Amino acid sequence: MSLHSNSYNYPTYSPTSNIPGDGDSDTDSDRYTDMSLDSFSPSVASSKTSVDLSMRSASPAPSVFSVTSSLRAQAYRQEYGRGLNNYSDVYRLPADDEELDRLNKQHGMFCKAMGKYPPPLPEIMADDGFEVKAVLDLGCGSGSWIMDVATEFPNCSAVAVDLVPMQSISMPSNCRSEVDDINLGLEHFYGDFNVVHCQLISSGIRDYHGLINHIGHVLRPGGLIDVTEFPFYFTGLDKKPVMPPVGSFQPPWTPLWMSYANRAVRARGGDADASLHLYEWISNHSAFEDVVYREFWLPCSPWLPRSDPRTNFWNEIGDTMRDDIKAFMKSGRPLLLGHGLSAEFVEEMERNACEELDDALTPVYVCIQNVYARKRD
Repeated sequence: MSLHSNSYNYPTYSPTSNIPGDGDSDTDSDRYTDMSLDSFSPSVASSKTSVDLSMRSASPAPSVFSVTSSLRAQAYRQEYGRGLNNYSDVYRLPADDEELDRLNKQHGMFCKAMGKYPPPLPEIMADDGFEVKAVLDLGCGSGSWIMDVATEFPNCSAVAVDLVPMQSISMPSNCRSEVDDINLGLEHFYGDFNVVHCQLISSGIRDYHGLINHIGHVLRPGGLIDVTEFPFYFTGLDKKPVMPPVGSFQPPWTPLWMSYANRAVRARGGDADASLHLYEWISNHSAFEDVVYREFWLPCSPWLPRSDPRTNFWNEIGDTMRDDIKAFMKSGRPLLLGHGLSAEFVEEMERNACEELDDALTPVYVCIQNVYARKRD
């Protein structure tokens, strides 16, 4: 791939019902934090790692619960200078304040580039006088998405599940947080939700195909599955994967970094290429109908030439994506160092990639893949 190219493709959004091209699928693949608990309703979860955090204050004012050093020690562990969850050996990205800040900014970028919700969601979540609508966010991260839903649909019940508690002082009163490893199963949620949402959790999921099956049971008839992932590689201008062989240490540096992250995720047991199979898995599942596949090709830096409104829009996305990737590389240090790469190797590769991103001369895309569908009545 040429590092300097005058020809380019605009980022694209493809709302189709086609399976992603087969050509993409053969890759080698002790300070406390304030956390609002005022809005936590009693947990009905029954899995072993679920934590019932129902500590609602009698006061109408928000109650704030400090995560003390003893509780933080249970939920987090320090590795390579970052705070990781203490429950899963598969998911190796941090869950600390720095990472949550990255995820909040990423959420804003995704809303701008892809829209906040798939088209059927508002209708499904609208009050119908029949039942309290319920939405489940699996691997909620910072909680931005689920709190938006809870705010915009105030009569619904919103549940966020992750390996660490949500840490927000402004959680809506109809939203609750549960600590759980979803690799252990979702049987305790069967038949309870109108919408199930997953976004960028594949690195921590051992069996994503099995997770899709669980979601099929969790949804109520007519409910919505909404799943978004990426294939843990970047592409060049031709939109073909850039996956240098093991041992490589040469540009383009940003795709090189992601190729090592890809291998590290696989070694930990994560499902790095789940995004390439989402449409197939959901389409072939008897529980689902009206399956829609969408892909969004986002620039990894503001490298697009020209200066018209359309290009400017995508370069703004690229500018935010560049910051996200640079923060993601910092977050990925425990993953790569735990995979056996030397600190010197990781630091130099990251430094080179950051310089490459800042120069914004190398055309690199990331493909975000989304599938949504309805559960049959």
